[in-house]
Amino acid sequence: MWTSIHSEARQIRYKKRQINDMTAELFVSKVCSAPCKPSDSVDTLLDSFNSKTARVLDELAPVRVKTMPCKQKAPWRNDAAVQLQKRECRKAEHRWRKTKLHIHKEIFKDRLRDYNKIMCTCRQTYFSSIINNNINNSKVLFTVVDRLTNSPIYMTSELVSTERCNEFAKFFNTKIHNIRQAISTSLSTKEPMCSPKPCKSIIVNMCQFSTINEAVLIDTVSHLRSSTCSLDTLSTKFLKNDFYSISADILQIVNTSLMSGVFPNALKTAVVKPLLKKKNLDTNLLNNYRPISNLPFIGKIIEKIVFKQVMHFLSINNCLDQFQSGFRPNHSTETALIKVINDLRLNTDSGKISILLLLDLSAAFDTIDHNILIDRLENRVGISGTVLKWFSSYLQGRKYFVEMENNVSETVPVTCGVPQGSLLGPLLFNLYMIPLGEIMRDYGISYHSYADDTQMGQNFLQLNKDKTEIILFGNSNERHRLAAYLDSKSLKSKELVCNLGVQMDSDLTFNSHVKAVTKSALSPQEHQ
Repeated sequence: MWTSIHSEARQIRYKKRQINDMTAELFVSKVCSAPCKPSDSVDTLLDSFNSKTARVLDELAPVRVKTMPCKQKAPWRNDAAVQLQKRECRKAEHRWRKTKLHIHKEIFKDRLRDYNKIMCTCRQTYFSSIINNNINNSKVLFTVVDRLTNSPIYMTSELVSTERCNEFAKFFNTKIHNIRQAISTSLSTKEPMCSPKPCKSIIVNMCQFSTINEAVLIDTVSHLRSSTCSLDTLSTKFLKNDFYSISADILQIVNTSLMSGVFPNALKTAVVKPLLKKKNLDTNLLNNYRPISNLPFIGKIIEKIVFKQVMHFLSINNCLDQFQSGFRPNHSTETALIKVINDLRLNTDSGKISILLLLDLSAAFDTIDHNILIDRLENRVGISGTVLKWFSSYLQGRKYFVEMENNVSETVPVTCGVPQGSLLGPLLFNLYMIPLGEIMRDYGISYHSYADDTQMGQNFLQLNKDKTEIILFGNSNERHRLAAYLDSKSLKSKELVCNLGVQMDSDLTFNSHVKAVTKSALSPQEHQ
């Protein structure tokens, strides 16, 4: 059946500024002529910068409210050849609908066929370009594959409202509160544990940051992802394109933050958007959503500068756990899996039985205790002075609100956890988990940690029992005997588990993983 190329979709209202090359040139001239005044307060500097840029933009490109389909237009549709063929197709369609002649219908069918063909070609070119430009970037490649094999999820209009936003905000906050409350109750019913062993003496401390120059700032900004938060005065794309006009202001904000040990309050608010965990889940159940947090871009610039300086200190002083992977250079899921599988194979070749225990934590990043984290930084890592003051400022006074299209919830304070969506959050989590590695080494346990797949109750981290799994490796007869023993202790082992996205079987054949990957690579038609 031949149909029109027009499609209907739910319309949403959004705010947008019309910015073109002339607007950008005028912005540069006006914003450069009114630099921020020097100040000792980083909050004053940031507020002055945001006010200045907003005032100039309001003059040159005032915000206008527009409507657009909920489903955004695919980028390859903007290709000139696609647009030209689309116009020809519409002309043919209008003629046929007006005359109802068979010949005009056949012409429309030919034009529509040509339109679909050229759009398919442009789509292939678009994704081929992304793949070729990111041949060594596995994250981008996996994102492209996911986009090609899984269609995006759109919320129905009934679920998008201010009331619904407030429900999500309350739900996410209550979930964290309940986890911490359950941990506190559990600890109060147990006997006090013996005092932890003293940490190793710290020879070198990091007490202050180094200021940066404009060249370092420009290089840092150029390597950051161009993601924009709705709280940003300037879109990230616009900021990057004309960064030279505001680099002096940003440099002053960054260096003032580093020297004063204060993270700007205006950058501590996160915009949270609910994302359905799996496509087949009930969209009406709040528990089926995970919070996706977005933070202002200027805050990420400051974070990246701090991250580089702290990582340099941690590396030269060997402060990081060598078996903690994730969010570290040269410590990825691939290196973690290679290390674990290699250890299992060596143990099996030696005639030994291995027990792989996969622990998972519930909302680990969100339940971290700030006081314990600051103590870790000071007494186990060697951070002090202005740097420690900066991290205290960075963690305190945070808040978030839930946003869905043009609807927002009330603001909710954040009293624990590391900021989701931040650049420093994963590093701080790794430092928070340092004592776990020390405990395991004391008991001679071979371990490997990745992200939040570990447990420590006294640090307000709760084990997710539903995702905790046990699997045995080695001689099959010995495995079955050990499995029976574990079962008698209410520890049920499995023959197949998923470890960092890889399906591992007790014989390490990876047959199940190969089948799963092959199946996911097939089109839906081939699955049937």
